[in-house]
Amino acid sequence: MGNLDGRVVLITGAGRGIGRQEALLFAAQGAKVIVNDPGVAIDGTGGDAGVAADVVEEITARGGQAVANTDSVADWNGARRMVNTALHSFGDLHVVVNNATIERNMGLTDLPEQDFDDVLAVKLKGTFAVTHWAARHWRDRFQAGTRADRAVINTSSGSGLLNPLPAQVSYAAGNAGVAALTVVAALELGRYGVRVNCISPSMARTRLTLSVPGMSRQPPEGDRFDPLNPAASAPVAAYLASAACPLTGQVLSVRGGTVAVNHGWSLGGHIHKDGLWSVEELADKVKELPMDDPFDKLAQALTGALGITGREELQEMINALLDQGAQSGTASA
Repeated sequence: MGNLDGRVVLITGAGRGIGRQEALLFAAQGAKVIVNDPGVAIDGTGGDAGVAADVVEEITARGGQAVANTDSVADWNGARRMVNTALHSFGDLHVVVNNATIERNMGLTDLPEQDFDDVLAVKLKGTFAVTHWAARHWRDRFQAGTRADRAVINTSSGSGLLNPLPAQVSYAAGNAGVAALTVVAALELGRYGVRVNCISPSMARTRLTLSVPGMSRQPPEGDRFDPLNPAASAPVAAYLASAACPLTGQVLSVRGGTVAVNHGWSLGGHIHKDGLWSVEELADKVKELPMDDPFDKLAQALTGALGITGREELQEMINALLDQGAQSGTASA
């Protein structure tokens, strides 16, 4: 018996990486899983139906229940079809895990409009589209008298919430948007018995992160726990998906074995005047406010994992990321 027995779960982007690990664990915990993945490359191009099919085969070989869906979350009607796949295959839908994403990493000055739009179409619009169609079904079932715990688990990233990683302006914007969407959706959908939460994996070894310096290294032989393993997020998602979980409207960061609550944009120090500020007064007073330096935040995030030791070395890494993105954009233009 598992904590997800009988629950029907749709997981987008479940063919590889974090999504695949979630699909395998959810099935092992008794869930009936819709494995959604069009099998595209990191940048969203191409497609391979075998990617989702392979995960389904792996689940069924272990005695679990799963079906594949290869629609794109960026396709409005495709998002509706994947929800319908759950209903036609298993008769209901209890949980949506929005995990699908793509990356096109380039500096802001080099990033084409279409690349920016395509990343947000998958990361942000895709999260909205799948949640929209699932929520409409849940609303209808609730209004018809059916009472059941329903859950949405969105996926954000440290890039967008905590770590201001250069060359990821579109990816970071999408992830920050997903976190904001989570909170609003939790407030709106609670009346239908729907809980909405978000996990934010950080420093997980996936196709999207292998190009980041230091991410490809393996743990020392004999270590029982690999903190970069994408499987680290799966138990957190499974807990949020369980009917016994009371949480809603939360964004949880996951880094190895650490789970932390995010508090979003929160007010810090302030200055006040009874009246309209002059520019000169602001110039004098604003400097008294404690402020975060994005360079310091990035250095703090990367020091332990990647061995970044100073601002000069950090700037060299930023320049390398931006130059790499610019060359990639030129090559594909």
